Amino acid sequence: MIIKNGINIAREKAYLGERLNKEDALRLYEDNDLLYLAKCARAMKECKSGKKVFYIVNRHINLTNICSSNCPLCAFQCRAGDNRGYTLESEDIDKILAEVKNLKDLSEIHIVSALHPEKPFEYYVDVIKQVKTSLPDVNIRAFTPVEIVNFSRLSSKNIKEILEILITAGINSLLGGGAEIFSDRVRKIICPKKANAEEWLNVMKTAHQLGIKSNASMMYGHIETIEERIEHLIRLRNLQDETGGFQAFLMFPFHPLNTELGKEYNIKRIGAWEDLKMIALSRLILDNFDHIKAFWVMLTMPIAQLALTFGADDLDGTIGEEQIIHAAGSKEFKGITKKYLHKIITESGYEPVECDSFYNYKG
Repeated sequence: MIIKNGINIAREKAYLGERLNKEDALRLYEDNDLLYLAKCARAMKECKSGKKVFYIVNRHINLTNICSSNCPLCAFQCRAGDNRGYTLESEDIDKILAEVKNLKDLSEIHIVSALHPEKPFEYYVDVIKQVKTSLPDVNIRAFTPVEIVNFSRLSSKNIKEILEILITAGINSLLGGGAEIFSDRVRKIICPKKANAEEWLNVMKTAHQLGIKSNASMMYGHIETIEERIEHLIRLRNLQDETGGFQAFLMFPFHPLNTELGKEYNIKRIGAWEDLKMIALSRLILDNFDHIKAFWVMLTMPIAQLALTFGADDLDGTIGEEQIIHAAGSKEFKGITKKYLHKIITESGYEPVECDSFYNYKG
């Protein structure tokens, strides 16, 4: 009877859009009523953004795959000296910028890479300056908190100093990657050498205090428990209560192909049911986030399209070229067109809205 009453209370809170605690979220997960979760999450999404679904014209740049962290969860990284390794230099960046300079409606350059063991912080600052000089009217969303912590270690500057230098160079917002799961137990296995949960959250708190907006994320479907997923989401919600600096949340299902973690633990890619359940639960738990992204590169476009009826209101963007997730076995396109995004959104019964990095409408 207690369990029954508990799920009834959780279902009612979800239906009314009230704040869920950890016990509520766990009960809703175990209840496994996917259509009820979708109904509640869709209602919350439509309270926040109506029938609109957002997208952006953007271009990803992955600066290097040579990494000192060598996380077992990552198929993109390689060690220095590996013949798969690459690092973009100034002339390489120039070629990319020349390709996109006349791209109609380009709103954002998205920059993320590995933790190169030899490239100094100045290399990354110079890249930002180079992009800003070439594309002064385009927003630069660059670097995860993991990279910011690495810059601090490389340069012996504190996090605030690093962020202030990057702001001066031209960044407009931070990426939300590298959060993985905030559980210390899990991080010791999947990413033992990179920034821990407290460092990730501290970077975001500092960035928000400096007026830098950011996204947030979670990687799920590996060795974490459901309780650890829920705790991760609540920690994000708590920081958002404090700073209000998160713009959107992204779900990253783990792609095990070509990863050490996948091989060691015999992990298979989780299914669409789990993806959609987590999208809906995230929408309900993160009641203080305005936007939930259905990141189609990770989810696949069919699941991302369905996610629009499970609480997501953002399909990210055209992307142009993505390497990190594809290294782990993603078969999705590396880039898509505005026309295709419009088709996907309108088929779902929603209104496509082109925006910039800050959800300002375009056109």
